[in-house]
Amino acid sequence: MGRFEAGFRDRVVVITGGASGIGRALGERFAAEGARVVLADVERDRLEQTAAELGKDSANKDGGGEVVAIPVDVTEPASVEALAAAAYERFGAVHVLINNAGVGAPSAKPWETTPNDWRWVHSVNVFGVAHGVQAFVPRMLASGEPGYVINTASGDGVVNPLPGASVYAASKAAVATLTECLAAQLAADGAPVGVSLFLPGGGLLDTGLWTADRNRPGELARERPRTTPAITVSTLVELAKARGHELRIQPLDALAEQVIAGITAGTYLITSDLAADAATLRERASRLAAGAYPTLTGEGGILS
Repeated sequence: MGRFEAGFRDRVVVITGGASGIGRALGERFAAEGARVVLADVERDRLEQTAAELGKDSANKDGGGEVVAIPVDVTEPASVEALAAAAYERFGAVHVLINNAGVGAPSAKPWETTPNDWRWVHSVNVFGVAHGVQAFVPRMLASGEPGYVINTASGDGVVNPLPGASVYAASKAAVATLTECLAAQLAADGAPVGVSLFLPGGGLLDTGLWTADRNRPGELARERPRTTPAITVSTLVELAKARGHELRIQPLDALAEQVIAGITAGTYLITSDLAADAATLRERASRLAAGAYPTLTGEGGILS
């Protein structure tokens, strides 16, 4: 398994979905470690702005790393292949790949989803990860250097699926299985490339996932109008307040710190509360063993 005992200085880190949200937080954290960071995203203007801002910030820190922007559409194999070629041409290596790009579909009952909901979400969340693995891992193996692959999933699909977010949850469950298979195959081959599954959590995540429709291709537009209004972080917070509750917003820099620590320790499942997730999975298993429905809540859910 890949190891980075000496830290991340001068290591090359590629992060998809790097223009904002968790991807941006990861880029900032790795740059602070002295890594050379490639941010990749489909939103070109925001991507270039983020890379410029993080590059400027890291240049003012002792040992801060270089940050570059390379546009990518993770749904297109040729685009991801071009990203890998550009990263290797510029730096000669990639040590850490973080397949982080993701989108969410409108919350809906499974029979009220549309074919394009499934095509769009899975083309980004599942095929995007697969394309990253196909483009980068052969190059990482050929180098013979220690490497690491992080695939971002979600507890909403891996630990306890949200019934009201079937499209999103199914995509993240697929990422979890893909990642487990990848880790097993690399280990069987004795490859110096580690693998982790990243489940961002610990509170409400204020990221661009909530407004992912801004990047939805016209040809994959929803075939019929939504029956419920789009939900944003601000509306959720206000709804909770009206009911006497306060929702916790998870700082994204804390998630980036978890990834750094997970890679360093070689932890397979990177999550905010491993013990709680394990307890949930044991409870689901016990319900399955009893012949019961496993999800711990029968209510529809929303993306975390």
